[in-house]
Amino acid sequence: MKIYAVGGAIRDTLMGMPVHDVDYVVVGSSVEEMIAKGFRPVGKDFPVFLHPETQAEYALARTERKTGQGYKGFHFYADPSVTLEQDLERRDLTINAMAQEVGADGKQFGPIIDPYNGQEDLAEKVFHHVSNAFSEDPLRLLRIARFAARFPEFSIADETMSLLKAIVQSGELNALSAERIWQELARGLVASKPMHMFQVLLNTGAAKTLLPSTLTLKLIEEAFREDLIAYFDTASNSLEECCAITLMDLPANEIRSWAECVRMPIEVRDFSEIFSELRVLLHQNSKVAYQSVDVLAWFNRADVWRKPDRGQALLNLAGKIGFNISALLAAMRNAQALNTAEIISGVEAQDRSNGERIGSAFEAARLAAITAALQP
Repeated sequence: MKIYAVGGAIRDTLMGMPVHDVDYVVVGSSVEEMIAKGFRPVGKDFPVFLHPETQAEYALARTERKTGQGYKGFHFYADPSVTLEQDLERRDLTINAMAQEVGADGKQFGPIIDPYNGQEDLAEKVFHHVSNAFSEDPLRLLRIARFAARFPEFSIADETMSLLKAIVQSGELNALSAERIWQELARGLVASKPMHMFQVLLNTGAAKTLLPSTLTLKLIEEAFREDLIAYFDTASNSLEECCAITLMDLPANEIRSWAECVRMPIEVRDFSEIFSELRVLLHQNSKVAYQSVDVLAWFNRADVWRKPDRGQALLNLAGKIGFNISALLAAMRNAQALNTAEIISGVEAQDRSNGERIGSAFEAARLAAITAALQP
């Protein structure tokens, strides 16, 4: 039995990047032997075990055969006879198909095992598939798109691009789970160059299947792509900000619809929807002066009363991408500074247990505070 570190850990080490997680492959062993050595089985689809001390994941070397649709439509074969080279052959890219032996002390040693020329492709900065079986797994298209955002200096080999297009044409993207689609898109959004991910989705034709239709049409426009690149460069790498920037040209109802399709986290969805509505308000102000009732409506939508940090973050993001937010900031601070006790005391004593009456009093006070702040 031999143990190897494989995949991204080897790639990132060769690139001089920090390694956060290591994937391990065990060659020449069996389920019975792993359990006997104290490893705990956790894999559902193929034999994966947790190390008895470190809790790191160790997978038996395996081969796979396509048996159905989607990234789950595979039959895996794990046996002591499966070689390391056979296990590496089922991986997506050559730069992810390298390995190094791990000693009893848990440290890597010896030469890099590179049967598919991953080091050469790493030096040339090219994404190249390991085998033609690459196109059998639709999830690989999203992985490549996400890698393109993380490693923007890399290009996709022509023959690999052909296989990516074949994945789209096969219709198998429809078999991907919503959760996996969002997981890969989210990782690409917070990478160094998110636009590279979208460019891959456009170039392969996958955007029409995976992204909102309005966003896909906008991404075709060069001016929109250039603006988006500039906005990404000014924003933080938080998922909320990157997603809100991407979707800000979409109406809130379309954002909601797509968010449900990809199981977007609620807080990310809400931030994107509210930012889209803020953008509408800011554009309206470029034509006519703010109306206090519209500003109050957005403050209520953003719930700046109970979630002041979110309201501040939304306005800050608008400021980062070039909008003048000074008037809205002043109005928000003026309205947030109101004395709650004074508002309630201004309500007739017999109405102080009436929630609707109290709510109306707060609305009136906030509207007055906003109006005062917006005065020239």
